[in-house]
Amino acid sequence: MIRPLPLFVGLRYTRARRRNGFVSFISASSMLGIAIGVTALITVLSVMNGFEKELRDRILGMVSHATVQDFEGSLGNWPELLPELTERQDVVGAAPFIRGEIMLSRGSAVTGSLLRGVDPALERSVSRVADSVVQGSMEQLEPGAWRIVLGHRLAAELGVGVGDSVNAITPEVRASAAGVIPRMRRFEVGGIFDVDMAQYDGSLALIHLQDAQRLLRMEEGVSGIRLEFTDLMMAPQRVRDIARSLPGNYRVSDWTMEHQSFFRAVAMEKTVMFIILMLIVAVAAFNIVSTLVMAVQDKQADIAILRTLGARPRTIMGIFIIQGSLLGIIGTLIGVAGGVALALNVESIVPAIEGLLGVEFISGDIYWISDLPSDLRMEDVWRITTAAIGLSLIATLYPAWRAARTEPAEALRHE
Repeated sequence: MIRPLPLFVGLRYTRARRRNGFVSFISASSMLGIAIGVTALITVLSVMNGFEKELRDRILGMVSHATVQDFEGSLGNWPELLPELTERQDVVGAAPFIRGEIMLSRGSAVTGSLLRGVDPALERSVSRVADSVVQGSMEQLEPGAWRIVLGHRLAAELGVGVGDSVNAITPEVRASAAGVIPRMRRFEVGGIFDVDMAQYDGSLALIHLQDAQRLLRMEEGVSGIRLEFTDLMMAPQRVRDIARSLPGNYRVSDWTMEHQSFFRAVAMEKTVMFIILMLIVAVAAFNIVSTLVMAVQDKQADIAILRTLGARPRTIMGIFIIQGSLLGIIGTLIGVAGGVALALNVESIVPAIEGLLGVEFISGDIYWISDLPSDLRMEDVWRITTAAIGLSLIATLYPAWRAARTEPAEALRHE
């Protein structure tokens, strides 16, 4: 088989045993550095993708894809508005809600809580909290029964379980013979949920919609209507369509508006981490410069003989570009294999390390997510692979150009 001269000689140089062992060491170090950098980059981006996906799913499982509210506060015509919204394209669920802030007390334990009044039958269409109840059930929320469903961290802080009672204290006050006192109501704990997010498990309390109307004195009104779409990524477009078509003065918002700064920060962190870790790959890739400079010095006589036999400068340049690029390609492929393997198994590797060392890397009391998720995306793998090989190719240009400028007479003078 006839192969191009640069490819043939470049592959021979890569496979051959070098007279200078230090050159071989630098070559191995370059490949290892690229492999480690690519492995770290794929793993870190996969973990950040996993965090973003988990946070988005968990947040949207509690806050819904979109909300419709009245600019003046209470939404009074929600019974007429609810069927109209449910019949719209891509809307798979709609439920009224009431939002407020209260204090919960049990004995000497007192804590603040975010109160949400819901209709248990409709809440399942816009939230996954009903599927996360670990004790009791959402069906315990009946109008006039004055029952409450708490997050498991909130229940633990109050020291209550299903069947116990807690006192709800609203920000409003009322005048009595004893003076001005806050409004209070006793609730029976009807259920405890665990959505695995400390923000909601430690602060959210659910009661029936009608009980919330009486407790917060909202008469027949609600705070708004929560919507669920078939595709959450289409929520901004659907919200604009709803805002244009609804008669009246309504404030329509979607999850990208309510959590815009948070998800923008996550995207910025991913970009910064990609740049920082790519610098590691770049440093390892440019070690190829040292390798090829030494290789050119080591092969001065060979270059001179090839030039004497009629090899053109671009042929000599191609030989060393192939030699250096091959180092980068091998290191990149090793790194891709290691990164993909680590990203696919990081969710089982990290708990094993935590159990072995007896430490907890991510505490649920501090972070929203207590485990280390991973979401490997092939577009990230291709982008990292292309960038690493491209940097390796760029690193070969200067040494290959210097080799092409070698003068045969000067190179053979001392041989």
